[in-house]
Amino acid sequence: MHGRPRKSATPVDENASALKAAKIRSLQCQFLLNHHNNIYTKEALEINAMLIESNPEFMTAWNYRKLAFEHNLSYQSEADKADADHIKSIIDEELRVVENALRKNFKSYGAWNHRKWVISKGNSSTERELRLLNLFQKQDTRNFHAWNYRRFIAGLKNISDEKELQFTTDMINDNFSNYSAWHNHSVLLSHLLEKKVEGYFPKEIFLKEEYEFVRNAVFTDPDDQSGWFYHLWLLDQTVKVDMPNLVSSWPPHGSEITKTTFPIVLFFNEPVEGVNLQTISVQVENDIFKHIAWSPLSANKFKCGQAWLTHLTILLGETNPSKIFQVKISSEYSQGIISSNGVPCSQHWSIAFRVSVCHDFQPEGQSLRRILMTDENFSTVDIYSNVMDLFKLYFELASDYEQPTSSKWKSEMIASEIDQYRELLSWAECKIGKLTLARLLMANDAIDEYSLVFLKQVTSSKESLMKYCGQYRESTFSNITGPMCLRLNSLSLSRIGSFERLLWVQSLDLSHNQLHSIEGLEALQLLSCLNLSHNKVDSFMALDPLRFLKSLRVLNISYNEIGAHTVDTRRHLCSSPLSHTLDYDKKFEEFATGDEKVVNFWEAYSVFGGLDIMQLDVVGNVAADERFMLFLVKLLPGLKWLDGEELH
Repeated sequence: MHGRPRKSATPVDENASALKAAKIRSLQCQFLLNHHNNIYTKEALEINAMLIESNPEFMTAWNYRKLAFEHNLSYQSEADKADADHIKSIIDEELRVVENALRKNFKSYGAWNHRKWVISKGNSSTERELRLLNLFQKQDTRNFHAWNYRRFIAGLKNISDEKELQFTTDMINDNFSNYSAWHNHSVLLSHLLEKKVEGYFPKEIFLKEEYEFVRNAVFTDPDDQSGWFYHLWLLDQTVKVDMPNLVSSWPPHGSEITKTTFPIVLFFNEPVEGVNLQTISVQVENDIFKHIAWSPLSANKFKCGQAWLTHLTILLGETNPSKIFQVKISSEYSQGIISSNGVPCSQHWSIAFRVSVCHDFQPEGQSLRRILMTDENFSTVDIYSNVMDLFKLYFELASDYEQPTSSKWKSEMIASEIDQYRELLSWAECKIGKLTLARLLMANDAIDEYSLVFLKQVTSSKESLMKYCGQYRESTFSNITGPMCLRLNSLSLSRIGSFERLLWVQSLDLSHNQLHSIEGLEALQLLSCLNLSHNKVDSFMALDPLRFLKSLRVLNISYNEIGAHTVDTRRHLCSSPLSHTLDYDKKFEEFATGDEKVVNFWEAYSVFGGLDIMQLDVVGNVAADERFMLFLVKLLPGLKWLDGEELH
């Protein structure tokens, strides 16, 4: 173990082992007989104690002592029950047995667990336990059982986390190779962060000092891993969100909409779970809707998502078809909404808006002329239009429950760490140092990636966002496009983000960029027109978020790279309906019956199968051959335009 060579047993050692085994077998037979017959006499406990001292890992023997402890306390005489010294003597005997076992094996799970169980019964000195711990931790400063037990005793004695943190810091200063002390350091700091103790919240206050603290250790001995693991915890604290909060919604607070059936989107600052009828209340006038189902806008199987969706339908009365309804959505039990890291939402919020049903009319079965997103189809946005009133209201009120950004200090802190560890690696050959630098660079890219920073700037104010909006000319405007288009084309974007500011978008132009993925776009539930032409999308599964966009009518994915790559790892991982990560749709069997070629288009089926697309452009992709065109016509019965050609 730990690099020590195994020594061959001598005849003397083998004889001693045989005698020890015979003794343990004899004690075990006597113990099991007592255990099965519920015998808890003094003699039986002595046999048990000898067995535990010989083999501290015998868990059945520890459980027997618990049963004997409870039995002997229950069957005391009235005089013994009133005698505190008698009860204390029983507890002291249990603690003595544990101490003997720990002398035999300082890392015995059974011994430490039994000691915690006994101490939790009361009538014992926690001060004595601390003194005992100090002796144990001098013998083995890195024993994690002792550190775990120390946290238990500190909790019983109500010792402050700050005091324990100082003790842990002193232990690290004595030996920075003490991994258990570093771990305890992170546990205590987590408690202080959670309680928002002064000096530890906001967390950027102490993180800089902690980075300097651990840097002293890793620069002294780069090959020691203890400090590196603590640095990994610090990096996680730097990049992660403190707690989940609602940052945006559709409809926005204070708005008025004119549809009787509409989506409700709640957008959080990180993926969460637990959005349901128990945590979210939806009220129309004085009636609470009890049959609403919330679902995450995400393809993962963990029922976790950053955006959550439900649909609300307001029924019109025959006698009064024209009315304005008041709708209120509020966090009924926000702590039931939990992040993927297990942190509950502590923010209480309420969103109120109006639904004016007297204006709710949408012509059905209208003919669709081909919609183009070229410059000549747009004019300058009319700042006095009704849409602008909603746009301004959305922007002004979204900030009321949106948390201020913290990316600047995170970016600066990570950049400083990158410089430090590049310097270290210039003179030290250290594998874990290289791994840490790689993690820092990845974290820095996630924060400072050009596309995300640019989109954050674009959506930082309504004035900056207006520069990228175009208003459809009267000749091209339709109920499908909406009056306005967000034009983010030809900006060299490789990623998209800031969706919390874009929930209002109906028409979006992302053409002529460098997009490989459209992850996150599923949050834009009003989206009906989308232009993704001239990007770098290389598979249909990269378009998976489109599955959630049930309002999508116009889609342009022409001149991408779909089908251009002969080796697509995602295709091998999800090569058929049976192995796909999505729920298998049995309708695909009926759809593909009698046509073997259609089976090859499973990925396209999973993306487009549930959509009602009326205009689609796919030209310029390797996958867009004649067979695929016939597949699309069969799959999308409402399709009227395909690659610029009107279908009849």
